[in-house]
Amino acid sequence: MLGRAANGVYWMARYLERAENTARLIDVGFHLALTSSSKDSQYDEWRSVLTTAGLIEGYEASHSDFSGAQVFNYILRDRDNPGSVLNMLEYARTNARVVRTSITNAVWEATNEGWMTLRDMLSRPVRETNLGEVLSAIRQTGQMVRGALDGTMLRNEVYNFARIGTFIERADNTARILDVKYYVLLPSTAWVGSNLDNQQWDTLLRSVAGNRAFSWLNAGSMDPREIARFLILDAQFPRSLVFCAENLQASLAGLAKEYGCETSAHELLRDSLTRLHQLDVDKIFEQGLHEFLQEFITATNAVGAVIAADYRFTE
Repeated sequence: MLGRAANGVYWMARYLERAENTARLIDVGFHLALTSSSKDSQYDEWRSVLTTAGLIEGYEASHSDFSGAQVFNYILRDRDNPGSVLNMLEYARTNARVVRTSITNAVWEATNEGWMTLRDMLSRPVRETNLGEVLSAIRQTGQMVRGALDGTMLRNEVYNFARIGTFIERADNTARILDVKYYVLLPSTAWVGSNLDNQQWDTLLRSVAGNRAFSWLNAGSMDPREIARFLILDAQFPRSLVFCAENLQASLAGLAKEYGCETSAHELLRDSLTRLHQLDVDKIFEQGLHEFLQEFITATNAVGAVIAADYRFTE
């Protein structure tokens, strides 16, 4: 497979996953802002959404306040924001078109139709009254494309590169949201364990679609260490760091089988996953949650860069 085709499939999947993650983040921020007691606390919620999405610097360069509609329109549809959902969906469609002959009609149609639907929805400013409809459409687009991939694609290199893009993006998203929880969302470490802290942990779970699954496993208890363990080490939860790393390894193994050899990316990921399997939540907190997550994010990005080099994404 040509490197530019592998690159196209990989980034198609990454942008779709990123758009869906961003929609979930906006949804949580919106509902928290609705229940905030003051305008300042509403602004803090929207500021945290921008920070988690990595868009705070770009936003502050062109906006002076953090009113909800202004923030979510910037994230959703601002053409001058390269990280807007509208731009991400266009990038995903462009990459899908590049690899049009390598993906099934179902995958192309799901990607293209999702983009057309959202292009029309985002052609005018989004209001609070239709924000839920827009966010639902974004989530459904990602789910439809993944369903088409799982239901119609051969388990070949194209499928594996798409899965690699999905799980690298998902792992990075979960780690960043968990990191921001302690260093941005809480006003002070003095609040740890308080009612506000519990609300923020619930917010974190909702932003990764994990609140129902965690509740099933923990009978509604909102214990921070258990939530951290769940999001990092629970191999049953499809957005945990371990789940993403294990599925990334499986997809790389599929590439090794197809090409008849492993690359340096396989060894790098194998070492990273071995370290992850040797950890428990107590060891993570002894090291420092922030330090662990920063190391994980760095290692995940390194795996992505080595995959791009090994499989010649630029050629």
